[in-house]
Amino acid sequence: MFIGVLRLEYHLHGNDSLKGKRRVAASLKQKMRTKFNVAVSEVESQDDHARLVLAAVTVGPDTKVVEGRLQKTLNMVEAVCDEDLVDSSVEIFSD
Repeated sequence: MFIGVLRLEYHLHGNDSLKGKRRVAASLKQKMRTKFNVAVSEVESQDDHARLVLAAVTVGPDTKVVEGRLQKTLNMVEAVCDEDLVDSSVEIFSD
């Protein structure tokens, strides 16, 4: 069994409230969950209006499956989100 974690860090331009940040986060999380069946959560900077950090997690039988799913997830969020993706990283763990 392999566990993959995709970390996404966004800079939110012109956002001056947590409500606006939550709207962006909720939209991205729902799209990732629906399309790729990954678990998604906001993992850092919950009180920062201009910074959004999400982590998506998936489990699979081998690294190719896990890496492929996370790469497709990354490609999708890059295409659908207007905010600046500042950093992204993928980590794979085995049991």
